Amino acid sequence: MAIFGNINLIKEQAETKKFKHAFEYLENVLNVNTFEYKRLSSLPIGAFEKVELDSNNFGLEQVYMSKSKEECFFESHKKYIDVQFILEGEEIIEVANKDNLVVSMSYNEDMDLIKYHTTDDASVVRLKKGDVAIFYPEDAHMPCVKIGESVKVIKTVVKVAV
Repeated sequence: MAIFGNINLIKEQAETKKFKHAFEYLENVLNVNTFEYKRLSSLPIGAFEKVELDSNNFGLEQVYMSKSKEECFFESHKKYIDVQFILEGEEIIEVANKDNLVVSMSYNEDMDLIKYHTTDDASVVRLKKGDVAIFYPEDAHMPCVKIGESVKVIKTVVKVAV
């Protein structure tokens, strides 16, 4: 089941050994004096960079403009839990149980990705600066959806091995 909210509250709720490296990395991303913050905040729009954290975790640092719902898609993963963190901007992420959706692209093992058709029965999560959402393999999620106008989003998605 997905967990979402302010990073400080979520860190307390998800304080397990599995998420230790993810939250250490996110603490560095939040500190304006660190290399991680400077690297992520200086990326141009369209950037998508993979950062190795350890043998079981990596980050996908990205900067983009939020999009209309029609430009987005539901996805889920088998090998990794997504820890999605917004450093700047805001977006909607829709969430639904993957078993209630129709697959549009079957599992791609290399990308650890399954895509689904859109549904009107999803829950809506609004993430803004300093918010984090954790999506488990059963949580199909559609990130990047704009709230009103498109805005620049600086985000990192930590992939934590299941």
